[in-house]
Amino acid sequence: MRAEIQSVVEDIQKSLELLGQRMDRATADHRLEEFNARAEDPDLWNDPAHAQKVMRERQTLVDQMATHDGIRQDLADNIELIELGEMEDDAEVVADAEGALKALKETAAKKELEALLNGETDANDSFLEIKSGAGGTEACDWASMLARMYVRWAEQRGYSVELQEETPGTEAGIKSVTYQIKGHNAYGWLKSESGTHRLVRISPFGKGTRETSFAAVGAYPVIDDNIEIEVNPADIRIDTYRSSGAGGQHVNTTDSAVRITHAPTGIVVTSSEKSQHQNRDIAMKALKSRLYQLELDKRSAVVNELHEAKGDAGWGNQIRSYVMQPYQMVKDLRTNFETADTKGVLDGDLDGFMAATLAMDVAGKSRADARAEE
Repeated sequence: MRAEIQSVVEDIQKSLELLGQRMDRATADHRLEEFNARAEDPDLWNDPAHAQKVMRERQTLVDQMATHDGIRQDLADNIELIELGEMEDDAEVVADAEGALKALKETAAKKELEALLNGETDANDSFLEIKSGAGGTEACDWASMLARMYVRWAEQRGYSVELQEETPGTEAGIKSVTYQIKGHNAYGWLKSESGTHRLVRISPFGKGTRETSFAAVGAYPVIDDNIEIEVNPADIRIDTYRSSGAGGQHVNTTDSAVRITHAPTGIVVTSSEKSQHQNRDIAMKALKSRLYQLELDKRSAVVNELHEAKGDAGWGNQIRSYVMQPYQMVKDLRTNFETADTKGVLDGDLDGFMAATLAMDVAGKSRADARAEE
């Protein structure tokens, strides 16, 4: 076996080892038997919420086992094919198997990274909030560019995107927008995007000057029924209002939009779908999501640091810079991950940035640590 392919095999074996450790493969069969026994107990469904939680945990384990064992089997099969091809001097068989191993390495690395998304709410859907910051009309336009970027990223992953609220800019773009991104591990991936994003470009509004704009991004997990968040009715104010805007399919023209203000924290959430009842439900879920995130911030030093670093959407608080003039570069200031493919990034190619931040967090590095290494 060629040295290059031997290195590929070793990389796959390392990914398999880490996947096995994450899922505790040695006990997985026994745990699956326990899940199956619980699933067959008719009393389990006396508590539907608990039953659904058990079944989700069972399915997660089944998926983890299938991924680990599938990669291991594919690795063994292709190594065997290479050995047979070399014995029979069949270069085509060897080349096909080597190509399969290289593809398997990419799959294994991706699954290894996904295995790190094991936080309490990483698997949940996510609310994604984007607000324009310093820069006026330029910033509103930048916020709309970010909104497009994240929608494209979500669609490429097969996630669904639901618009919850949108406030258009005075002249162009948007002042703010909130989406609900639905899909497995949506929050686990998007949580790395919370912070201030900085754009440097030549103004598209006839100024001909180089402008710097800022926008704030916040990701919050959608809280399911298994996590209890108490909201005191006396602490909230619910207002209904008529949505405003220039028109379009997302603009509501009835008085059904709902705004909920949480007095103790100052959190404000809105929803502007067609049904006022639906808006109340969505807004309350969004509020609980924000309150839960605050609690996570208190318990997690890393998450707390990321959110504190977001600060105001302006100078000194950015986590990522998108430079389009005088050169092309997108750089994450926490991990130093960078690319010159600004078009690809703005079209939703964000996985490299998300993966680098996730790996940094798992390694226990803070943003301050990352900056100290610059």
